[in-house]
Amino acid sequence: MKKFRWQILIILLTGLVVGILLLSEQPEGVTQIVPEPVTGGFYTEALIGSLQRLNPLLDFYNPADRDIDRLLYSRLLSFDERGIPLPDLAASWGISQDGTIYNFEIRPDVKWHDGQPLTAADILFTIEMLRNGGEIVPVDLQRFWRDIEVVQLSDTLIQFKLPEPFAPFLDYLTFGIVPQHLLGNRTIDQIRDLQFNIQPIGSGPYRFDQLIVEDGQIAGVSLVAFEDYYGKKPFIPQIIFRYFPDAASALQAYRADRVMGISSIGEDVLALALAEQDLAIYTGRKPELSLILFNLKNPEVGFFQKPEIRRALYLGINRQYLVDRVLGGQAIMADGPIFPGTWAYYDGLTRVNYDPERARQILIDAGYSLPAEGGEVRIGKDGDALQFTMLVPDTARYRALAEAIQQNWADLNVQVTLEFLPYPDLIEQRLTPRDYQAALVDLNFTRSPDPDPYPFWDSIQATGGQNYTQWDHKIASEYLEEARITIDLNERARLYRNFQVIFADELPALPLFYPVYNYGVDRQVQGVRMGPLLESSDRFATILEWYLSSRPAAVTPTP
Repeated sequence: MKKFRWQILIILLTGLVVGILLLSEQPEGVTQIVPEPVTGGFYTEALIGSLQRLNPLLDFYNPADRDIDRLLYSRLLSFDERGIPLPDLAASWGISQDGTIYNFEIRPDVKWHDGQPLTAADILFTIEMLRNGGEIVPVDLQRFWRDIEVVQLSDTLIQFKLPEPFAPFLDYLTFGIVPQHLLGNRTIDQIRDLQFNIQPIGSGPYRFDQLIVEDGQIAGVSLVAFEDYYGKKPFIPQIIFRYFPDAASALQAYRADRVMGISSIGEDVLALALAEQDLAIYTGRKPELSLILFNLKNPEVGFFQKPEIRRALYLGINRQYLVDRVLGGQAIMADGPIFPGTWAYYDGLTRVNYDPERARQILIDAGYSLPAEGGEVRIGKDGDALQFTMLVPDTARYRALAEAIQQNWADLNVQVTLEFLPYPDLIEQRLTPRDYQAALVDLNFTRSPDPDPYPFWDSIQATGGQNYTQWDHKIASEYLEEARITIDLNERARLYRNFQVIFADELPALPLFYPVYNYGVDRQVQGVRMGPLLESSDRFATILEWYLSSRPAAVTPTP
């Protein structure tokens, strides 16, 4: 498995998101009574985007489709808020002692929305489509499944044989299952043009009802609860999604009572949304980590090889200012390469807070002279200057962040030149060939709960992989490699703890913060909880618990 290459902005490992519900204040002395859940009504949500294809084989690059597919299609497994796997279609599973064989027992009571039984053959068919996904399925995902032998043992038993132990394997079983009896004997290119994609048949808690067409355009999709769903039945019998081009128009629709929820509330409309008395805003951490990478093998910036210099630069960044002022509070401080809240996170790390005086002292202790009247920081009087170029994605958000960091470092007399590039060019033309000195980037851990940080920090990935810093730490790499083949969760947690301690000491990169995601739902919708957010559709992880209650009216005291 170590030979796989991973894409920085597509399917990556790990991550967990903890939701924070922003509640309005209740009047003093008033006891809030939470009503019992009742079945009935409907929920309408504004989706940002448009319909393309409601098919989990074809929705990799359209979040609006993935949101709806989350309710239409079932998966083998789901994960709880700590990244622990839970049964879904799979009633149970077992793993061989050497970690290379996984046997899954499928629930026998699962039906497709057309009444046909779902069997292991459907799972095998779906995987065959992922293996041969052409230009539709991400290349790394196709390669992954081509290395896995999948055997249908019976209608309810399926077996996976891995070429070597790979502990994060369960993460790859969260794809939506599609029906072989409707899509079989076709290539994925043939499937992409079928009527099925706008009249889908899944096995999830909701089934397709109808398209909403206005002025000849698809304006939305209606779903209704599936009466033969194998799991808990939802309280809300109908969910309607309506499409909007942006969050501003979605907010206008909410104000006009056309929708009850808004799928994504960006910084541009957040203040307006917070002003809506009946709109509850739920905030969760995105599966992304913003950080500064150093090219530790670039001879032009040999000082980056010294951990004390990297620590001084870290101490010189006012991250709280970045979060509060530059990002308007729309981020959570990061302390390491593994998301907090997951089973692998080590909470014994010490946060590196802004301390420019300590940063200056570290530089002085390292032999650098800091001119009292400004000027370059140098080794001795005529030695090398502490100056470098940092690559930055060419967007307003990154530009503002980079300029604030540049000023922080200028306060230490460290001179930094900013070079702005389109994000794809930054990755492909500069990071991949290791043609850079420092870079401000986001690592995206979308769609996988396992906290495996191997792709970015193992020394094997330094050449040709995604260890863009080229960090080569033998012991840290051994911990990462051992954790990848260890099935026991407690032992994996111990290995990752040791890795995090080394990372915090060495600082091959500077973790900055995790961006956050905002979701708006009218307060008459109860039971909403923001669980693990590994992609936007994870906001529906608790959809079966949602229910409707009327807004409280003014109470007339009884005489």
